[in-house]
Amino acid sequence: MVTRFTFNSQFILEGLPSVDRKLLKKVMTDKKYRKNQPIFTEGTLPASVYYLKSGKVKKYKIDNEGNEQIIYIYNKGEFFGYSAVLSESTYGETTMAIENSTISFIGVNDFNHILNSSVAFSRLLLKSLSHEFGVMANLMAVFSQRTVRERVALSLFILHDKYKAENGTTFITLSRSDLASMAGTVIETLARVLHGFKNDNVIATDGRKIQILDIEQLIKIANF
Repeated sequence: MVTRFTFNSQFILEGLPSVDRKLLKKVMTDKKYRKNQPIFTEGTLPASVYYLKSGKVKKYKIDNEGNEQIIYIYNKGEFFGYSAVLSESTYGETTMAIENSTISFIGVNDFNHILNSSVAFSRLLLKSLSHEFGVMANLMAVFSQRTVRERVALSLFILHDKYKAENGTTFITLSRSDLASMAGTVIETLARVLHGFKNDNVIATDGRKIQILDIEQLIKIANF
């Protein structure tokens, strides 16, 4: 169910034939980013395609009133920034690390060379882009029609998958300001909604950490 609201670019690298995968990894250059450090800015020309090796990155836009709206949160293993290269246009959004992250750069020339020489890479990118369009359509439909309570519930459901722990309990550690931005609300309203979820035993909180206690009830609240 969560795949309706998440991209699938994390399957690109593992889906490549070994020869193409080795060629791609050969041209990757790693760089470490601190929390809250920007990666690229809306309106700038692309110089690279990015692969998130560790950490998390948010993609967002700023509206005319200066409010931030988070469009997507990238997880380990995902590619991003390639749609601007493929369309030969500027970046449509701004990206920023929301925790300490390691990101691999692929220069535009290297990216285009591999793209032109690998049928598999082209096919996987096209598949990923097609899925992203569907995800964005689903998110826009949901967030334009749902109440704040429903939007917060859906955001928590998506984040539960993003922060899923391989072993042990999953804790969502996204800041309250980023969670409010993702849900399209203000921090004060978000606090009231989270307080209600906590009273209903849907979530538990420990400082900034949020734990989902009843995922089925959260899905019902999200109304999708």
